[in-house]
Amino acid sequence: MKPYVAGVDSSTQSVKIVIMDPITGQVVREGRACHPQGTEVDPTYWWEAFLTAVEEASGLDDVRAISFGGQQHGMVCLDKNGEVIRPALLWNDTRSAQAGKDLVKELGSGDEGLGVKEWVYRTGSVPVASITITKLRWLADHEPDNAAKIAAVCLPHDWLSWKFSGSTRLEDLATDRSDASGTGYFKTPSADQSYDYSLLARALRISEAEAHKIQLPRVAGPREVIGHGDADHGWNHIAIGPGCGDNAGAALGLKLSPGEAMLSLGTSGVVALRSDKPIVDPEGIITGFADATGQWLPLACTLNASRIIDAMAAVLGVDYQQFSELALSVDSARGLELTPYFEGERTPNLPNATASLTGMTLDNCRPAYVARASVEGLLSLMRGAMDAMRSAGAEVTKVQMVGGGAKLEAVRVLAPDILGVEVEVPEASEYVALGAARQAAMI
Repeated sequence: MKPYVAGVDSSTQSVKIVIMDPITGQVVREGRACHPQGTEVDPTYWWEAFLTAVEEASGLDDVRAISFGGQQHGMVCLDKNGEVIRPALLWNDTRSAQAGKDLVKELGSGDEGLGVKEWVYRTGSVPVASITITKLRWLADHEPDNAAKIAAVCLPHDWLSWKFSGSTRLEDLATDRSDASGTGYFKTPSADQSYDYSLLARALRISEAEAHKIQLPRVAGPREVIGHGDADHGWNHIAIGPGCGDNAGAALGLKLSPGEAMLSLGTSGVVALRSDKPIVDPEGIITGFADATGQWLPLACTLNASRIIDAMAAVLGVDYQQFSELALSVDSARGLELTPYFEGERTPNLPNATASLTGMTLDNCRPAYVARASVEGLLSLMRGAMDAMRSAGAEVTKVQMVGGGAKLEAVRVLAPDILGVEVEVPEASEYVALGAARQAAMI
């Protein structure tokens, strides 16, 4: 029996698991299960979906190591008994947008510009609705009784790794640099890569001494074994890797080289660049995340991506193939422009914005031009994220485009011209789970 490794992607919508031969890199089997829809979810559903996915993948008896990749930023709060206090607020929950603005102004003593620079200097990113620290401030202000119960705060992949181990000890919680760097209370750009408890205290409106009593996951190295599987499930032979945030997992799965960017068109749109040094953006548009290898993954993220196509295809009453054919049947949108902020936006930071279709005339109000404008709107949004990366000093030499949106022929055809860079579309794969499996193979 071959000693395989497993990688897990617990995303916004589902859990995927791949079982991989660590010698050949071949995926030998897979499993998948869906999560409930919404922007807040009881983590128990993640666990139940993971168990279903494991069963679909024919179990883990021949697996020697596993790593969990997970959606970044999700706030999981635990009480002193290790029980989840309230449903996790996910990255795409925008109710904490005002909390983000408040935290920025507070750190700048009322000056928003100074606050942005201070947050970037200390954490590599600026609090917006998606970042964990803003969700903690929202909790302190809107659910103070729940905030008072907090004994530990972790992220989705941290919680799943801990749950897989069978531990109930909060001290056994562990994470990695990539996911810790998305919390808003981790000192990402500096050599001292540790938690900033003064920022955690600020978020929860407590003293720094009280903040130090809250258990935050230990930050493990990229090749570190953080524990072993739960013996009650028969998993005690499986070593657990540190795991990673979903974008870091995808970058590892794609084997990005320095200067190469991943453009992921999924629920969100992501431009993430592999870098051997931190990229610090004083404007705060680029988040200075770490990657899963000990290097860096500066990233720009949009709230809207493939769902732009979903929404506009529904408006036209066509399927994806018909939508793509319509978009490619004309050589321009004839002045029709889609501003695709269907669920607010993060890049640019406009959490309360809405989408609009402008420039309409009797001549261009036809399905083909609407489809063309929709694809151009999606790619122009991603070009904006790439331009922000360049403005912060990053050089993008090539793009690997992945995700559901990359399957649309019109997106693939129009991408090079609109993005202004070489675009490669690798074979479709579960790259987050594959990256996690590659991490598991290294421990």
